[in-house]
Amino acid sequence: MKVLKKRRQIILGIIIGLLIIGILFYFNLNKQKADKECSIDSDCVPTSCCHADSCVAKLSAPDCSGIFCSMVCSGLLDCGAGQCSCINSKCKVVSNKK
Repeated sequence: MKVLKKRRQIILGIIIGLLIIGILFYFNLNKQKADKECSIDSDCVPTSCCHADSCVAKLSAPDCSGIFCSMVCSGLLDCGAGQCSCINSKCKVVSNKK
C-alpha cells in the first residue's frame, strides 16, 4: 500500500513538473514573438504618412489612403534620404547617404 501511494506521488510530481515546464516554455515563446517586430526589411514601414522620422512594423502601419503630403524634404525618410530596415528584429531608419 505504501509503495503504491509513493508511486502515485512520484507520478503526480512528474506531471506537475512537466506542466510547469510547458507553461514556462509557452510564455517564453509568446514573449519572443512580441519582442520581434520584423524578420526582413519589407516588414517595416514609416510610422506616419508624411515626413516620417521613424519606422514601425507593417501590421501597425497607418492608413494613408486619401492623404496628400507636401513635397518638402524635412523628414528622415523624405526624398530618399533614408529607408526603413529590420535591424535586430526591430524596425529602424537607415540613412541612404554614403
